[in-house]
Amino acid sequence: MQQLRLTRTRRIALIGLTGALAVSLSACADSKRDEGAGGGATGGTMIFGTAGNPKTFDPTFTDEGESLRVVRQIEDTLIQNKPGTADLEASLAEKWEPSNDAKTWTFSLKKGVTFQDGTPFDAKAVCFNFDRWYNMKGAAAQSQMIYYGDVFEGFAKNEGDAGGAPVYKSCEAKDDGTAVVNLNKAKGVFPAAFTLPAFSIQSPDALKKYTADTVTKSGDSFSYSEYGTKHPVGTGPFKFESWDTAKGEITLVRNDASANKAKLDKLIFKVIPDENARKQALKAGEIQGYDYPSPGDYGLLRNDGQQVLIRPSFNLLYLGINQSGNPKLKDVRVRQALAYGINREQYVKSKLAEGSEVATEFVPKSIAGYTDDVTKYPYDPEKAKQLLAQAGASDLTLKFYYPTEISRPYMPNPADTFTAISEDLKKIGIKIDAVAEPWNGGYKDDVQKNGKQDIHLLGWTGDYNDAGNFIGTFFGRKKTEFGFDNPALFTALSGADAAAAGDAHAKAYQDVNKQIMEFMPAVPIAYPTPALVVSSKVKGLVASPLTDERFNTVSMG
Repeated sequence: MQQLRLTRTRRIALIGLTGALAVSLSACADSKRDEGAGGGATGGTMIFGTAGNPKTFDPTFTDEGESLRVVRQIEDTLIQNKPGTADLEASLAEKWEPSNDAKTWTFSLKKGVTFQDGTPFDAKAVCFNFDRWYNMKGAAAQSQMIYYGDVFEGFAKNEGDAGGAPVYKSCEAKDDGTAVVNLNKAKGVFPAAFTLPAFSIQSPDALKKYTADTVTKSGDSFSYSEYGTKHPVGTGPFKFESWDTAKGEITLVRNDASANKAKLDKLIFKVIPDENARKQALKAGEIQGYDYPSPGDYGLLRNDGQQVLIRPSFNLLYLGINQSGNPKLKDVRVRQALAYGINREQYVKSKLAEGSEVATEFVPKSIAGYTDDVTKYPYDPEKAKQLLAQAGASDLTLKFYYPTEISRPYMPNPADTFTAISEDLKKIGIKIDAVAEPWNGGYKDDVQKNGKQDIHLLGWTGDYNDAGNFIGTFFGRKKTEFGFDNPALFTALSGADAAAAGDAHAKAYQDVNKQIMEFMPAVPIAYPTPALVVSSKVKGLVASPLTDERFNTVSMG
């Protein structure tokens, strides 16, 4: 039955990985052997170095990778991705079945599962979560629900960014083990979108007890309830213990009630923003792994006996363009000039890992819907200058925002990326006003919610194998980040999402890709191949193209 469902709903083709990339992580404490668990060691504490501070551990209100890395260990979704792939497998739902019109989804739930606070996981809990998202109140809260807005399009009462008619209709608990989700229209993102951490099933009791829905905006900043910072509760293999913001440490402990019980006693994510400092901490044995090593260090790390795990490319780096601020950016010739003026080939060759490629559109090559038949913008500074002159923008000045205190899978060193691109733009006569902001200290809110920038650096790691997860997420509705209103493009993307399975679906997205690359709402820069690095002693971690690494299988060698 499950295989039939995957065929009918098409979305989840394996990404063509060569093996699971299984590796292991050492721990920093003594352990005991557990021969019944595949010979791996159990117990101990593992410390993993991360690139930036999380935002919140309530995934409802974030699309940010460092937050979701932690969330994936604490909370479960109804469906999840098989390790190392974008294929689907059971999680809290053992089976899922669409109606003939794909407007109703029936989930058969696992039995005997409890939340980490001891309350039961059942169909009522599932429906509580779906109803919570749909009925969320307040512009501040809704504006932070980026995934919900992209997937479900609207709320019971729209107060934030999402202005569409809601896709969600209702949820019924047929019995304790059966939840039925009803939609107002079919969407091609399902069932793949049910794997998103934003749709993790959380404890209704804890959500109510710690007023999880409280989101406040002060100036340009957002703050969240203590549920999201101190008391997140799911069904996952690890339980939240503490977040020491002064030390930059998030501590999780094993959830012995989990069906996917972790081998480690404790898992600590330690925030080390500087990539070189992460490297030195690994060498000194202070941590047992870290994410986003510099491509130039791969050889040195391997020579030191570390394991460098290169994820298959499933992401995109882009230069965002905000058309709502500087009126010159409304002219497509100016946006095209930016594309011609950036030496993307040189950037990829000099700054990114082997296997990375120049991006010719906003969909990676491995995804159905990619097409090579789009308008290309090879490096041509003279053509860029001509277009600027034709648009009366030869004296253009742009506020260029870029993030600090972070490394991302698509951008291992934001400062280097900013420098390379800004120098190229200066060569075509553009003056740059540089604005650097901490990733979770104002940057994302300023570029995505407040629209302070003219141009900015950002990117995306795919959540599932569908073109809509990229171009639908970016350009499927009016967004402050890009500052344009193009109903024809929005309609075309909605139509592509609803297109029938298989070739028709891929063709619809190929056609939209052509439109996008003529409209040029941003500049695609690169398809990077990000990596993570771990100690030679460790085993059990499976590297994911989605950066969906789960640590419950990690043990000491």
